[in-house]
Amino acid sequence: MAKPEITRREFIKGIAAGAVSLATLGVLEGCEYSLQNSKKNPGIGSSGGGKPGVSGLTFTPGTYEATARGIGSDVKVTMTFDKTSITDVKIDVSGETPDIGGKIGGQMAEAILNAQSADVDAVSGATITADAVKAAAANCISQASGTTVTVGGGEDAGSSDWLGKAPEIAEGDIKETLDTEVLIVGCGTGGWIAAMTAAEEGAKVLVLEKREATTNIRHDIGAIGSKKQLESIAKDPKYAIDKMEALQEIVRYGGGYVDSDLIRVWADESAELVDWLTGILEKDGYFAMRHEAGVGNVDDPGRDKAFASGHSPETLPAAPEGMDTDKYFRQYCDSMGVEFRLNAALVKLEQDGSGKVTGAIAQDQADQHYIKITASKGVIMCAGGYASNTQMMQALQPHTLAMKINLPAGSTCDGSGIKAMMWAGAALDPTHASMMFNRACCLPTETAGYKTNGKMFWFGEQPFLKVNLNGKRFCNESGPYEFMLHSMYMQPNHTYCDIFDSNSEEYARQFEEVGCCRLFPFDNDAPSNRDFASVWDQLTGQFVDEGYVIKANTIEELAKGLKIPEENLTAAVKRYNELCAKGVDEDYGKEKHRLTPVDQPPFYGVRVGAWHLTTLNGCRINTDMQVIREDGTPIEGLWATGDCTGGFFAQTYPNLFTGLACGRTMTFGRHAAKIVAHL
Repeated sequence: MAKPEITRREFIKGIAAGAVSLATLGVLEGCEYSLQNSKKNPGIGSSGGGKPGVSGLTFTPGTYEATARGIGSDVKVTMTFDKTSITDVKIDVSGETPDIGGKIGGQMAEAILNAQSADVDAVSGATITADAVKAAAANCISQASGTTVTVGGGEDAGSSDWLGKAPEIAEGDIKETLDTEVLIVGCGTGGWIAAMTAAEEGAKVLVLEKREATTNIRHDIGAIGSKKQLESIAKDPKYAIDKMEALQEIVRYGGGYVDSDLIRVWADESAELVDWLTGILEKDGYFAMRHEAGVGNVDDPGRDKAFASGHSPETLPAAPEGMDTDKYFRQYCDSMGVEFRLNAALVKLEQDGSGKVTGAIAQDQADQHYIKITASKGVIMCAGGYASNTQMMQALQPHTLAMKINLPAGSTCDGSGIKAMMWAGAALDPTHASMMFNRACCLPTETAGYKTNGKMFWFGEQPFLKVNLNGKRFCNESGPYEFMLHSMYMQPNHTYCDIFDSNSEEYARQFEEVGCCRLFPFDNDAPSNRDFASVWDQLTGQFVDEGYVIKANTIEELAKGLKIPEENLTAAVKRYNELCAKGVDEDYGKEKHRLTPVDQPPFYGVRVGAWHLTTLNGCRINTDMQVIREDGTPIEGLWATGDCTGGFFAQTYPNLFTGLACGRTMTFGRHAAKIVAHL
């Protein structure tokens, strides 16, 4: 019998009542979904248990090989057959991202062998690699059988069924027990801050992390009123930020689907967070916290206001070789007795009879044994969003999948923390949110979409002329990155072309960009995330050679290379150049200082889509960072911060508040830790 399909609204409303059927379960790895060891769980991660033989097929015995393109390499599958079955599967994913796609070869091989099929479940967090494995396996089966075999939609199928039920773990299967006061799930931007704060406040802290190693915090930390920021304001008042104006802008970006009281917590407490973190980082002279003093051209303001909220740690020459924030924070935590359990994945939260969260069940990823962790004060979830979970993305924001181009860089979180909290009774945000950048490019023969692999095109956020695949200009190119991408979604194939010329360095300086897309030092000499020379050299060298960027001496030649109509692109460039000469964008209202002509050959063009960094909608929290139910009551013993939480963002990420998401995550992590540590 087919599973009943339900709408997103019905799904969210029906969670507490158990309206959703059980999805195929896997191990929750904090930010990654993994296939269970099939010796313990026959059939998990496959289209059928046991070893029944491939239905309706016979084979020419032997060994066959095939390859398919993964996210960073060609994945190779080698399969051996007898007359009626697959007898051996070997998978080489050594060229994929080491701790993501590069670690799923054994899991996928076991799943294919058990299922006797290439059509097994993909591994969330490594979807592109898993899809490549399945395609290559299908090729091997086709060779051996003489029959064309294809694989199904994988995670696209049954997307409304993404939650499932909390797995049942028998007490007899728990081989290890741990006791702590504060359990922090996930060691990233929020986890580090929560761990350091709780330890400083005197609590016994255990950090649970699914990866084999901890990771750096994200740079660009948004705050209002830090000491560094006040120093910049003293030199130039244009950098001042009015808290109420900031609150109203963030509410406007979210269309009102936000909790204004949460935004006020960030506005009121973010300065203390940055000042505290600055003190830690600058103590030994290894790092300097830099305020990114940039608000664009205030004499020629555009439609969208920029806020100088960003702070970014810079590694100084005095730092020991290899020193980064990850190592520095680990040393700081070690000095305070913080315990770390790495390579251990969250399975589910533990609750007592009253519903209070008392700890968690985790699974060691080396030998798959289960661990029970008791947290006497509470659990702080810092487990990330669901950007790499295609099934959740299809259910909650399929339009984002249609815009994105896959890059190796980005979140590997798959919503495991969100699911664990929802199993415990948490409410989910009513609408979606994501952080996307127009920094991904694809070949001229391709269009955007989550199955398309591409390159990081850092130049993409510069507000040069942009045309759709019909060669026509379609919007104001200047403003928040997602405005550009949302306008792109309304165009054919959700893809556009960036058009620029050889005067790009002069124009990029003239644009006076802010935040992470700025390519020159800020007005107070704070360094930019990337410099113009490195970006330009890459796109005019490597990307031209690889065919991603088209270089041409005429606009007609450029149109041919981009495979868009020559007549339309020629007309679009002519019209745009006329507007630039007038100094007035009569068509879409772009600022005068960002109206830069395309008239100096050679010309350059590239097809662009979205780099999807992370999702931003998760489980609802109150202003003490307690996770709440649909009725607004808190779940005792459970706090959360970061991308697994909701209430702060909706619809469009306000990227002109530099570092807002990171600053929110850190501020809330510190707030929660101070409360939990003193219970």
